[in-house]
Amino acid sequence: MNLEERIARRQATRDDDLLVDRRPLNPAVHLAEPVGRGTVLERLLDVFDPVFDRRLPPDAAVYGPKGAGKSALVSALFARLNDQFGRREGRLGTTTRAGTATDTVEFVHVDGYRAESEFQFLHRLLDALVDESVPRRGIGTERLREQFVERFASPTRSAVVAVDHAASENSPSGSQLREWFAPVADDVALVVVGRSVPDDWDAPTVHVPAYRQHALVDILTERASRALSSNALRHGQARRVAEWASGDAHDALAAVASAAELADADGADRIRASDVDAGIEDVRDGGVHLGRVFALPENRRKVLSELLALDPTPPIDDAASAIADRSDLSAGTVKRFLYELAERGVLERVETDATDGSGRRPSRPEPQFPTLPFRHFDGDARPE
Repeated sequence: MNLEERIARRQATRDDDLLVDRRPLNPAVHLAEPVGRGTVLERLLDVFDPVFDRRLPPDAAVYGPKGAGKSALVSALFARLNDQFGRREGRLGTTTRAGTATDTVEFVHVDGYRAESEFQFLHRLLDALVDESVPRRGIGTERLREQFVERFASPTRSAVVAVDHAASENSPSGSQLREWFAPVADDVALVVVGRSVPDDWDAPTVHVPAYRQHALVDILTERASRALSSNALRHGQARRVAEWASGDAHDALAAVASAAELADADGADRIRASDVDAGIEDVRDGGVHLGRVFALPENRRKVLSELLALDPTPPIDDAASAIADRSDLSAGTVKRFLYELAERGVLERVETDATDGSGRRPSRPEPQFPTLPFRHFDGDARPE
């Protein structure tokens, strides 16, 4: 955070404000400058080093556990590299692998959570590559493939495309991506970002380990300094959350975000120990990344919002009826959505103690994601 930002923040803050700007605590949103990843950044720059010699870099896989900062690192690096080498600046030309001259190399970051099919992937990719808007209707996958190939028909164009959350739930796998990229393999370098290296991967890899505790404390402190009033989060509280999160920045940020919302709702001027306890409790062990939840279609997110308003959560049939009464969806549609979300792991079906009259125990849907951050961040600075 630079000096101007700090001064502006103080000017905008009243003495009784705890939450100044909640967005920096969103686990699905990344800062422009990643914290505590200098060594990994150098390894990534080693992979992309051919760009500085006017050559397209090789394909690569960036892998590591959930919450290790892979997305934050790659998105920040690509933004900076695109400023240097992208079509808007074009300050340094590169060449393709075949050695033909090219004017620009573009660095594009695509979220696999939002590109479950080839159509969705190509649409998002082309939307990032071309100035005009790519229509969603009246165009098929085959036409998008043609446009993708046409984009690199000129020897003066090339790109490095990072596909985030590859091989995650419903996201494209490494082999699928290479198949889709085959027609432009000489002009586009593929970077897959995920929790493991794709099968049969023969290109360079960069491992991103879980954060060390001190680095995670720095992340929480930096984010809190942007989001909260001065000293609202004590160093000891940040250290406790970091120790509990075991290197997972997503879970740590979700816990602090929940704690801040609880303290603010109670009119407290700083986060209390009880808020930290409740924030940690709100994060499910082995739960779902909020980015996956935010990437769901709007109608599914609406069902989740209405489900969270039901306290306690009733069995699925009762929940579907209650949600239908509060929305323009039918009970049957809501029930189908709830089962679908359970299959995706966003919800878990937990048997109740009661029976449905036939001796069977009905199940109730239990969220597997941090609920407080979802309520406050959904629709607010959701990553596109």
